[in-house]
Order: sequence, then structure tokens, then C-alpha cells
Amino acid sequence: MLTERHLQIFIALAEEQHFGDAARVVGITQPPLSQGLRRLEALVGAKLFERGAGNVELTPAGAALLPYARRALTSIEELHQAAVARDPEGPEIRLGLAPEVPPSAGAAVAAACGSIIPGSRVTVVTAPTSSLVNQVGTGRLTLAAVQHPAVLDGLEAGPVSLLPTWALVPASTVHDEVVALRQLEGLPIAVRPRAEAPAARDLFLDTLALHRPDGGTVVVTDERAGLAMAAAGQAIVVTADPALIAPGVARHRLADDPLPLRLRLVWSRTRTPFLRPNDVMAQLTEALAS
Repeated sequence: MLTERHLQIFIALAEEQHFGDAARVVGITQPPLSQGLRRLEALVGAKLFERGAGNVELTPAGAALLPYARRALTSIEELHQAAVARDPEGPEIRLGLAPEVPPSAGAAVAAACGSIIPGSRVTVVTAPTSSLVNQVGTGRLTLAAVQHPAVLDGLEAGPVSLLPTWALVPASTVHDEVVALRQLEGLPIAVRPRAEAPAARDLFLDTLALHRPDGGTVVVTDERAGLAMAAAGQAIVVTADPALIAPGVARHRLADDPLPLRLRLVWSRTRTPFLRPNDVMAQLTEALAS
């Protein structure tokens, strides 16, 4: 059966003329893109592309079918928009939040979704950045607030918001209200597993090593575990959550804010007909940064 994904693969390959670039546009990896092309060619009974060393070129049959594919995909997108417009319950917005997003920021984005898009129903899930990107790409989520940088695989993305961070340290470790990272040597910095957001975690660790060559890190499951370790005198937590605190833990602003939390909203270009970057995403990004 011919599907929307088949059309997306066909059009992306025709426009990009390269398997890797087309895969990023569609939001999948290269093997399933190649498999989808083979299925499409079997369905239409014609060879659509001449393949080279990673590059492709339309065959006469492919060139003849491309205008029909464009019109078909446009019709499907218009169908999505019409369905949303006529849904008596309003569009459902499935919002994903990375665990690092402060609760107040996540709540602000959810509230903005509900107010900016009339009649919308907002549901919220929390998952690591790598999982959220995959869920947005496959349509299980409408949009997500994720850590930057991240491999987005063809998704649309808003501007990067920089949220300031604090260091949560065992009380009496330091006494200055504003501290430099070098003043916090002696205890490891609590970090979440790298697999949750590889690119963002690497940037964090590289910056940490530049400003604080000694001290190391310790992997924790979440900020609550890190906070408990700080209270026990075993670790330091870097957080953007202005409300995260516990007895026995002191909060310090980091000098020059070397480790800001980098967040951005991501969404699918083809799966969110009721989201328009010019009139909606800017307001949602403002809510995230607020």
C-alpha cells in the first residue's frame, strides 16, 4: 500500500539527490529510506532513480511521477489540516519535556500551547532528549523541549534558549554567593547518563573540563538523586531549576555562567499542520525561556 512516508522518501530523494541528505530531511536513517524506496518502486512497477556512489538521479519514469507525488503529499497535508480544523475537541498537542527542563519552564510551555492554539488539548510526557527526538520524528509527539545540541534528523527547530544554572553544593563548602567552577574542586559533578543526550552531554563535559580540570563526575539517574548526594556531602549538582534545594545544600550562582542549560523546541514539518513557526513557535520559545 502506498503511504505518506513513501511519498516523503520519493520527494526528498528527488530534491536532495543524495541518500544521506534525504534521510535527514525525512527524519529517518539511511537503511529504512533505501528499503522504503525499494517498496515504492515495487508498488509503482518502475525504477525511479539511477543510483550512484551515494547520489541518485531521477529516471524518466521518476521524473514523470514526481509531480503526481507532490500533489498527493500536498493533498494529505491538507487532509490533516482539515481534520484538525473540524475536530470538535480541538487539536491534541502531545508535548515532550527533557528531564533537565525546569518544572516552571515546562509548565509555561504547556500553558502557552493551550492558550495560543484555541481549543487544544495538551498532554505532557517526560523523556530523555534522544527519545523525544525519535518520538517527534515518528509522530508520537507533536513537539518537544530538548537539550541542544542534538541530532535532529530533519526535524524543524526553534532558536536555542540559554537558561542560567546554579551550583548546589554541600553547605559550608564555599561561602561566596557567586563562585567559579575552579573553586568547586574536590567533589564530583553529578551528571545524567550520556546516552540520554550525547551531544549536549559531551558539550557539558568539555566545558567542565576547560573550567574545572580536576574533580571528575559521577553519573546519577536524575536531579533528585544528585541533590541527595549533595546533601550527603558526596557531589555537586549543576541545575537550571530555581526551586531545587534541600537542607544541608547551598545554592551558588556560577561566575560568568559557563554551563547554561541549552534548550530548544523541535517539531515535525509535516506532522503539525496547526503549528506555524512564524506565529506560534516564537511564542512557545518565549515561554520556554521565561
